Amino acid sequence: MRALLRAFTPALAAARAAAPGLMVAIALAAVARGVAAQLAAGAVGLPKFPLSPVMCAVALGMLWRNTIGVPAWATSGLNWAMHRLLRVGIALVGLRLTLGGATAIALTALPVALTCLVVALASGFAISRLLSVPRRLGILLAIGTAVCGCTAVVAMSPVIRARHAETAFAVTCVVLFGCVAMLLYPWVAGHFFGGSPVHAGIFLGTAIHDTSQVIGAALIYSQQAAAPAALAAASVAKLLRNLSIAVLIPLAAWLAQRHEAQEGGGAGAEAGARRPPLVPFFVVAFVGFIVLRTAGDALFGSAPLWPRLVHTGFDASDLFLTCGMTAVGLSVSFTDMWRIGWRPLAAGFIVATLVGSCSLLLTSGMLHFFP
Repeated sequence: MRALLRAFTPALAAARAAAPGLMVAIALAAVARGVAAQLAAGAVGLPKFPLSPVMCAVALGMLWRNTIGVPAWATSGLNWAMHRLLRVGIALVGLRLTLGGATAIALTALPVALTCLVVALASGFAISRLLSVPRRLGILLAIGTAVCGCTAVVAMSPVIRARHAETAFAVTCVVLFGCVAMLLYPWVAGHFFGGSPVHAGIFLGTAIHDTSQVIGAALIYSQQAAAPAALAAASVAKLLRNLSIAVLIPLAAWLAQRHEAQEGGGAGAEAGARRPPLVPFFVVAFVGFIVLRTAGDALFGSAPLWPRLVHTGFDASDLFLTCGMTAVGLSVSFTDMWRIGWRPLAAGFIVATLVGSCSLLLTSGMLHFFP
């Protein structure tokens, strides 16, 4: 019994440390849902203004962080919500899709995703060189915008031997411009793709940086337009971009070793550096839930219990995503962003704008010519 207790002691200690911050995220998420409901109902004599609970949650989190501040005792729980809880919610989005539906969306989104990937990498390298941004920081900005935001930056950093400051700057740029896109692009999608939630989701999934930001934007659009198909389409489009990291990281490692060898600087990336997995586990889990939904529909589609289980997964996903996005809002510090300097900020802004414009043009063209 004592051995069992000793085995669970680290997990219990981590749960106790995370509980206060998690309660903060849950409380703010609940307040955000209430505010969104009141705005939609036209409370206090105001005109009705339908606003997504996720947008309210992110805005409240950013306001709290940059006015009151986040206490140290809440940091552990907020990080847990932002990284663990949010990724569970993203994985559960897979229950909204079957293999047939996911394949159809992937085939539609693939040309847009590949083109945006090439535009992000090429423009990121070119603009960083034009603005005299340090080479490694320019690589991190390009890969973060092209693939999967902060995850790509953290995965690439040890490969190219980036300094901690360069990694932090790149992550901050991704968070800044990705959050701006997350709050702005759902309105753009509503204007251009109001009649096609699948194309709206493809646009959001290929134009925004980080996976959490894509899911947040798709949730905002889905809630405001009552179009849940957009969330599934955005998830699939983003999955295509995430998978490209499995090719880009080994390629970058080979190029870095070659560059180091030409300069006589050693063997490249540190052999002992701990790197994240090439394909994040939540991406694998997302695909697993698609397979589970497909198999469940085929085997238990006529049983009344199966649809209830699926809808329970939908509700859990929405809850986890809202709490996680609240934690994302609480992580955005305007003070940290202004410390970067104008050159990396300008490079990040230009690349993000080019990728968003490319996605908008391509998706609009596909909707017009291949509806």
